[in-house]
Amino acid sequence: MSIKLVNHRGGWTIPELLLVVVLIGLTTIGAISGLGSQLDQIATRDAARAAGALISRARDDALALHTPVTVNVDTANAVLELRARGALFATEPLGQSYGVRVGTNRDQIVFDVRGLGYGAANLTLVTRRGRATDTVVVSRLGRVRY
Repeated sequence: MSIKLVNHRGGWTIPELLLVVVLIGLTTIGAISGLGSQLDQIATRDAARAAGALISRARDDALALHTPVTVNVDTANAVLELRARGALFATEPLGQSYGVRVGTNRDQIVFDVRGLGYGAANLTLVTRRGRATDTVVVSRLGRVRY
């Protein structure tokens, strides 16, 4: 009578390992695609807040300096410029800083010495990145709404 010794090593088979790798890959792809849209939303929101802050500063500067202040919007380069008395006071490069594109219904807004918008001063500025968008609305009274 002969006795057979079976040497059984514990471990995973190749199909089981491949299944685990595929599941990890699918989970990672889902997480990364969701992360990308979240980053786009954060960038557009931050760019809109930065634009709103610059426009609010323009209104405050018009009141403080007793001179008209202009905010120029360059949609091609996504840059906002604050100008008064022919001098450049501040710039906000939204495209470079946040990676967004900018659209607007007007290319500039002017605040008079009272801090009120001059002429047809309502401005709507839209920041876009990927599928995310955010909007800044400025009334002719100088109120900034996000």
